[in-house]
Amino acid sequence: MNRMDRDFRPEGEAVLEYLDGEYHVVRPGSYVICAVSGTPIPLDALRYWSVDLQEAYASPAEALKRFSAAGLTPK
Repeated sequence: MNRMDRDFRPEGEAVLEYLDGEYHVVRPGSYVICAVSGTPIPLDALRYWSVDLQEAYASPAEALKRFSAAGLTPK
């Protein structure tokens, strides 16, 4: 194994502050939990979140479902 292949992130759930187009790591970890499905999302696969709700989503479909339920989509 090459030294560059190692993952030095701590195991467990990360705590993030979701910002516009990026996030800030409050507590390091290797994943976050999807607010809709409850599935773990590895940080390197995290693409969808809400700044207003401060939640992460595993897919665009789950994000849309949550936004619709919260009244954040146009009618």
